Order: sequence, then structure tokens, then C-alpha cells
Amino acid sequence: MRLVLFDLDAALARATCDMLWARFLHARNEIESARLERCALVARQYDAGTVVPEDYALAQAALLAGRRLGDLAPLVGRFIDEVLRAQLAPAVRDLLRQHHAQGETLLLTSVSCEVLLAPIARALAIESVLGTELVCFSGRCTGVLHGHPNMRAYKLERVRQWLQANGQDEATLRRATFYSDSVNDLALLSAVGRPLVVDPDPRLAATAIRKGWKLLQLNPQHARLRGRPPHPLPA
Repeated sequence: MRLVLFDLDAALARATCDMLWARFLHARNEIESARLERCALVARQYDAGTVVPEDYALAQAALLAGRRLGDLAPLVGRFIDEVLRAQLAPAVRDLLRQHHAQGETLLLTSVSCEVLLAPIARALAIESVLGTELVCFSGRCTGVLHGHPNMRAYKLERVRQWLQANGQDEATLRRATFYSDSVNDLALLSAVGRPLVVDPDPRLAATAIRKGWKLLQLNPQHARLRGRPPHPLPA
């Protein structure tokens, strides 16, 4: 197996998906302003690499708590069609097509809740997905986490579990490619054979340069927002 991993926001490159989702819900009066503000707070902490993983995941899970899975599916579909597709950078579309053409296995792995992540993966034509799992009961999301958030060391652990379940071993991970934009992904970036840092936050950019990891710029506007120069980064 030739494995290519994508963090969700690296796959999108233009914006943080969880904040787009929260704003989408708020604009539709699906959540109150306090929920949006809480998501914005943990998003800032996430970008800084200081957030407690459970705090971040629970803030996102709260947006889904009490919702029927049958009602959530069309709502997520509208979010993908109305918001998310416009955020997908053309360079990322080309990357996805290239990896598919080469017969590689694509895996989307993110701290985002898996009930939101799975339809996004389908929309991106990514066949496998790992996200933060929620407890569901009687067809409803409870807002309670099932296990640990899919973040930092837990994300690496989940990938290893996925590999084992698919008959693969550590050698597959050492050959794998991983696209990420976040300092929170240092554990998984350090474990793969080909770490690719996409429009990174400043801390990850500094780490990548120190470690000799390749940096990619897929969206100049995103680079400006994250404090990086709007010109090609060193390979």
C-alpha cells in the first residue's frame, strides 16, 4: 500500500473547516452566538498549539449534540455544496487527482468530528477517514466523545490502528506521505517518510525548516493570513 494522508485543513488550504461549519450553522440560526464564540476561542488556541485536545473536540461536538443523524446528513450536504467546495484550492484538486492517478490510498485524518468528516471525505473523493468519534444513541449525536480526540499523539495512534486493521505495518507508515498545516500534527509528521507542510502556521514553518521538511504553498492568501510570505516557500 502507498499511503497518502491529508489533514482536513491542509486538504482545503483556504480556511479552517470547523470554523466554517460553525459560521454556517450560526448564519442559519442553528446555534447561538455563544457557541460560535466558544468555537472561535478554541480555534485560536488550536492555531497557537496550546489548546487542550478534549476542549477543542468538545466545543465541536456541542454543535452536533442532540441532532438526529438523519437530519444532520442533508445539513452537512448543504454545507459542502454552499461553503466547502469554494474553499478547495485548485492546486489541491490537482494534488488529489494526481495521487488517485498513481493508485495511492488516500486517508483524511482530522480532529473534526467523524460524522462531519466522512461526507467531506466523500466529496473530496478520499476513500478512508479518521476523525474524532462521538457517542450516538437512538440515532442522535450526544455530544459525548467516544475515546480520545483524533489529535496530536492520538492521531498517530489512530493511524497505526487503521494500518493494523488493514493488514499493514509500520513500514507502510514510514513510506507514507502526510500533508498538514498545523503544529498540532508534529507527531504524525515525524512518523511518516514524506512529511509535506502546507501553508503552515509560523511554529510549524520554523520546525519544518529546522528538520528539513518540504514546505508547500498552495494558497498565497492563506499564507498571508498565517503570517507567511506570499511567495513560494523553499523546497
